[in-house]
Amino acid sequence: MTEDGPWLVVGLGNPGREYASNRHNVGFMVADLLASRVGARFGRAKRAVAEVAEGRLGYGGPKLVLVKPLTYMNLSGAPVVGLAQFFKVPVEHVIAVHDELDVPYGQIRVKRGGGEGGHNGLRSMSKSLGDKEYARVRFGIGRPPGRQDPADYVLSDFSSVERKELEFLVDRAADVTEAVVLEGVEWAQNKYHGS
Repeated sequence: MTEDGPWLVVGLGNPGREYASNRHNVGFMVADLLASRVGARFGRAKRAVAEVAEGRLGYGGPKLVLVKPLTYMNLSGAPVVGLAQFFKVPVEHVIAVHDELDVPYGQIRVKRGGGEGGHNGLRSMSKSLGDKEYARVRFGIGRPPGRQDPADYVLSDFSSVERKELEFLVDRAADVTEAVVLEGVEWAQNKYHGS
C-alpha cells in the first residue's frame, strides 16, 4: 500500500433534509465529523454530483478527500469514480462508510472487498469502479424488528434509545476510518473488532 497520494473517503447516504437522520445516512454523519476534525467544509464539487471536503489527517499527514454523493444511494458510484479519477486515487485508497444491516447496532466493522450484502450504494460503487477491493467501514444498524421491510427500516430514523449512543458511535466510526488510512485495514480490525 502506498503511503503517498490522497484517500477518497465516501460517506454513503441520501441528500435532503428528510433523510438526514435516517439509518441509511450514517455515512454522511461520519463524513461530516471527519470534515470537522480536519478543519474542512463541504462544498459542491465542480466535476461530480457530490459535496467534497479536503484536508490533511494531522499535521503533514495523508490528504483526505471526503465525499458525500448527492445522486441518492442507488447511483452513488458515478460521482465516486469521477472523483477517484480526478484526484488520481487508486481503489486501494477508497473507503466507503456505510450502514450495515448484518452488523448489530453498536458495532463498527471494517473489511476490504467482498460482496455488497444487498447495499445499493456499495453495489453502485463496485459497478462504477469496476472493482470491489475498496475498504468498507461498516456501521452496524442491526436487522429490522419483526417483519418490517429492510428498505423501510434503513430509511427510518434511529430510535430514541439508539440516539443515546449515536454520537459516540459516529465518533468511533470516524476513529476507525482514520485508523484504516494511517495503519491499514488489518490493524483497524485488530484494534476495533473486539470492542
